[in-house]
Amino acid sequence: MGPVTLAVRDLDAMTRFYQRGLGLQLMGEEKGTATLGRQGTPVMILDQDGTLAHAPAGAAGLYHTAFLFPEASELASVVASVARQYPTQFQGSSDHLVSEAFYFGDPEGNGVELYIDRPRDAWRIGPNGEIEMASLALDPNLFLRTHLTEAGAEQVADTPAKVGHVHLKVGSIAAAREFYVDAVGFAVTFEFGPQALFVSAGGYHHHIGMNTWESRGAGERSPALGLCEVTISLPGDDSHTRDDALGALSERLAARGIAREFDGRELTFFDPWRNRIRVQAA
Repeated sequence: MGPVTLAVRDLDAMTRFYQRGLGLQLMGEEKGTATLGRQGTPVMILDQDGTLAHAPAGAAGLYHTAFLFPEASELASVVASVARQYPTQFQGSSDHLVSEAFYFGDPEGNGVELYIDRPRDAWRIGPNGEIEMASLALDPNLFLRTHLTEAGAEQVADTPAKVGHVHLKVGSIAAAREFYVDAVGFAVTFEFGPQALFVSAGGYHHHIGMNTWESRGAGERSPALGLCEVTISLPGDDSHTRDDALGALSERLAARGIAREFDGRELTFFDPWRNRIRVQAA
């Protein structure tokens, strides 16, 4: 997963949250847009738009952006930093069997997940071939006592982090499956009836999650603050293979009558709820 772009009202306040709270580095800022990341890799783009308002309750859009950390000590450092500087933004924590996760809201109400994966050989596969996931209790204070180092408590280091997955609010799981699985080509990794769907590439537990918990029956989004764009980067060393994959995706979308823009290197389109998706060569 590449960077997530958010439409924001207060660029300064939002930049402070992601920079000071999460420890992201400000990689560039101009013309009302701030790009933040870790070790030279962008993970969040904030695009200021003072003409937009918040979406109404029940609208489709972003559920949360999930930032993946490689080590428990690094995750603990960031969780402690956000909790210390933005104590009212903490929303909860969960053991998902495949991962341990902490949830916050940013200053404009966008969901943020901070998490670490358990080793893949510890993931359990159910009889139907789906990866077993759950939402079990996770004591945040015990996690911090166990993993927070003295150095991590003082400062968040510029360690590797990336967007591990993006979770969307959608209007229908059946429509989400038809689009993200049948058209885009993701594989289903876990499905929770008509309420939630998790899909991925390469056997990961999920790159995109979708749910109807707050948005069942929602139609196309109107322009609003919040999610602007989700980026998907195709990895690999063979540029021809990546280009072929982009071309094949473009053809699948065209065959289904889905509008898209394709310049040979980037493919941009909208899902059924007008969430903009950009697929590009890494």
